[in-house]
Amino acid sequence: MNRWLLWILRVLALLLLLPPALILLYRFVPPPITPLMVIRSFEGHPRQSHWVPAEDISPEMFKSVIASEDAKFCRHHGFDWQAIDADLERYEEGVGKLRGASTISMQTAKNLFLWPGRTFLRKGLEAPLTVELEFLLPKKRILELYLNIIEMGPGIYGVEAASQNAFHHSAKTLNAREAALLTAILPSPLKSSASKPSAYILRRIGTIEARTEAVPFDRKRICGVKQDPLW
Repeated sequence: MNRWLLWILRVLALLLLLPPALILLYRFVPPPITPLMVIRSFEGHPRQSHWVPAEDISPEMFKSVIASEDAKFCRHHGFDWQAIDADLERYEEGVGKLRGASTISMQTAKNLFLWPGRTFLRKGLEAPLTVELEFLLPKKRILELYLNIIEMGPGIYGVEAASQNAFHHSAKTLNAREAALLTAILPSPLKSSASKPSAYILRRIGTIEARTEAVPFDRKRICGVKQDPLW
């Protein structure tokens, strides 16, 4: 076999096998760093992050992100097809840009392995990673990863660092309004602030708090999925 062809096949095999291997590893250990953290460090944002287990995150934060970011998180397998169809329909009608209808699982896959942006290439890579994530991890672990690696300010990653930075206390003691504040800045964490919220953020808080009331919560089984072995 041609030496170059063999080399290409090895690289492709590595690219295919590495993500699921890392996902299985991340089922049990925290990811040490993400591509976005590296990118932001080159942009001049020193990294502030502190991993905390799900048990050390306020229930209000879980409820808040589900209510705001992905109301169907406990019912889908990675993709909210109804939201995706609606997004494509708006795009085809010329109403705004494609937003991606990203679920929490999709955002977690993106943050673990990919770069920011809305290119078709990145979205194309995000889809199989999301499938692998949902197949290999229980819902609780996906949420735990999400809340520990998501960007929540310039150089700030995860709910613990964000809570300490904005409110000077642990994520374990976040109340409903503080959780809503942190959730409200997620769409634009580099421009928004939980400690100094704009009028727009304050309006979002009211919507998030209203939706949060409809989210059931059980710390041991956040989505009530009995077959999840880690719950």
